[in-house]
Amino acid sequence: MVGAWVPVSGEKDGASSILSQKRKRSSKSSPDKRLSPALLDLNVLDCPICFEAFTIPIFQCENGHLACSSCCPKMSNKCPTCALPTGHIRCRAMESVVESVCVPCPNAKSGCTENLSYGKQLTHEKECDFSPCSCPEQDCDYTGPYKDLYRHYDSTAHHERFNWFLCGQPFTAQMDISDKILIKRGCNLIILIAVQCFREPCGVYVTVSCIAPPSPKAREFSYDITYTTEDGYTMIYKSPAVKRILKVSFETPRDNFMLIPHNLLRGDLLKLEICINELNQE
Repeated sequence: MVGAWVPVSGEKDGASSILSQKRKRSSKSSPDKRLSPALLDLNVLDCPICFEAFTIPIFQCENGHLACSSCCPKMSNKCPTCALPTGHIRCRAMESVVESVCVPCPNAKSGCTENLSYGKQLTHEKECDFSPCSCPEQDCDYTGPYKDLYRHYDSTAHHERFNWFLCGQPFTAQMDISDKILIKRGCNLIILIAVQCFREPCGVYVTVSCIAPPSPKAREFSYDITYTTEDGYTMIYKSPAVKRILKVSFETPRDNFMLIPHNLLRGDLLKLEICINELNQE
């Protein structure tokens, strides 16, 4: 007859105590089981070849040398450390570590409360509502979230140099071509618009941008530009989207612009009719 092991009372109490302690530790850590970045050197979570943050899938050679999925084909699936084949064996352990590490948004100081899996913070930062936007005034170095930038104009002398516009209604934008930029502020929406012109050998390029991050939560707009020559000839440009930018660029645009030939200009003064339309939000 095979005997069965039965714990004596002391052993039973000891086992119960250990189990109880494990449950307590588990319950304390259950709200968020992801690792704190303060306990890790985050450099170990970067690809040793391109030094970019690891994203899944992560591969290893037979010697355990790691590589990201982008580097494997660039290295012809050959480990640069030991020359063994790579790009076929997944490193599940490192993938689990990467998934478990949580880091705050780089814009946390500006008010963003998002916590992100390591490697995804750069993607989020590009679309974050709190991404810093630069003041378009050339003599001002202010940067901050776009809503704060909007209020920044009220607390400085900038507001003396720009005009209001009403979204959905045409407004006149009059500027000297040499000034290159005109700032317009929405009076019914929190929006700053930069109207820019660039003199080139073939004519003057005119473009309209919105100073705001490309966040999915931000409002989207289209715009129309109308230019009428002295002899009554009318040019109309319709853009399906106002480009959202974090900082004004003074480089000639490659797309999304109206081109006015020099022979249709009225000297250095540029007078345009512009209409900013809000796109339907579903």
